[in-house]
Amino acid sequence: MMLFVATMINYMDRQVLSLTWKDFIAPQFAWTDADYGVITAFFSITYAVCMLFAGKFIDWRGVRQGYTWAVALWSFGAMMHAFCGIATCGLLTGEWFVSFDGARETLHDAATIMLPISTVSIYLFMACRLVLGIGQSGNFPAAIKKTVDYFPKKDRAFATAIFNNGASAGALLAPLFIPFIASHFGWEMAFIVVGALGYIWVIAWLILYKKPQKNNRVNQTEFEYIYQDEDEKLTSQGIVDEGPRMSIRKCLTYRQTWAFFFGKFMTDGVWWFFLFWTPAYLSDQYGYSSDSSMGMTLIVVLYLITMLSIGGGYFPTYFVDRYSNEPYQARMKAMFYFASIQLIGFLAQPLGGMSPWLLVLVIGVLGAGHQAWSANIFSMVGDLFPRRAVATVIGLGGCAGGIGSFLVNMVSGSLLSYAENMGETFSFLSYSGKQAAYMIIFCICAVAYLIGWVVMKLMVPKYKPVMIKEIVPHDS
Repeated sequence: MMLFVATMINYMDRQVLSLTWKDFIAPQFAWTDADYGVITAFFSITYAVCMLFAGKFIDWRGVRQGYTWAVALWSFGAMMHAFCGIATCGLLTGEWFVSFDGARETLHDAATIMLPISTVSIYLFMACRLVLGIGQSGNFPAAIKKTVDYFPKKDRAFATAIFNNGASAGALLAPLFIPFIASHFGWEMAFIVVGALGYIWVIAWLILYKKPQKNNRVNQTEFEYIYQDEDEKLTSQGIVDEGPRMSIRKCLTYRQTWAFFFGKFMTDGVWWFFLFWTPAYLSDQYGYSSDSSMGMTLIVVLYLITMLSIGGGYFPTYFVDRYSNEPYQARMKAMFYFASIQLIGFLAQPLGGMSPWLLVLVIGVLGAGHQAWSANIFSMVGDLFPRRAVATVIGLGGCAGGIGSFLVNMVSGSLLSYAENMGETFSFLSYSGKQAAYMIIFCICAVAYLIGWVVMKLMVPKYKPVMIKEIVPHDS
């Protein structure tokens, strides 16, 4: 439950800017779409790069301390956004001790220097996104490492699916109350309220979390169930042998790392495309703005459908219990089914032409398939690597996913702009203009998972855990 809530807060903090910039922030700072694009692209790159080191940090400091630092840092970064108006006012006019309303009034009166206002505010928001990205890069390495601590291999995908649905829950809840807070109390309060949730979580985490061997609420039967896997037995002193620490360089020498790396690179961008571009699609194709009742209803229904992915995390456990598959074999079998489900992406544009509800149904199923895939690919790392290396490898894969997401969204934006400019002269299959561009993107999304699965299967055709005999000195 703690992991679910942390992931939900993580996604809500990311979305505050996207839900407030157009109607509340842009008028104050005279932002353009290009300005917003620069800020979001900067966050994506920051997040991807920091994932390289976040996992290593979690493996070094441990889940309890590492997760605490990660959530506290990104919550601080989220709340920093609220003071960008005051900071812009102070840097340009020298008036630092003003209220949020006072900063707005001062900047409004300084209309003759609007270009500096825009430029300064962009850099300030980029600084805030930098802090947010550094902190948020620690969420998934810490969460996956915690599931490895508390679940045997066959159950990890199900546990991961539960907390990973926090992403859908965050995406679902954010548009329901963030615009309300911004419109009634100011956009600054939206950042402060959501950011403060992280500190409440940190307090609860420090009180509740302990490793299984130090947790009085874990009895001997549960403890033995957690460590039932043959390669994760206890030492003669009854201590869990977590294996040696591994450097990033060492991790990159194993094909198991590259299999996970490629799988994340191919598929994370699909989820982020749906997350960032579905509202734009609804506006382009049907005229439903994100703040309209119909637009909000469609988005809410979409993310409700994606939460069905929780059942996908149970598939490996079913295969293990019913057919006696070993966990890795069961996981790859489940991931093949989820990759195959994505082929219905070919139908998104044709069905979307009939009804927005059919489009939402298709994208919702695609999102659920992705989240089920994501739960299993994350859990695959725990199957193949020693416990002390799990967060490091997760960080490497997260970096690959961040790069893939950056490329997908950059290419999508360029393609859609090009198609809009070309109009009817740009065509694909039976579609033209922006509809042709969306059809191309949906087709790419439909096959990305099967390509990823095939390459992963070729790299690691059967269960082969990484065995390290020597202790690798701690380095970067």
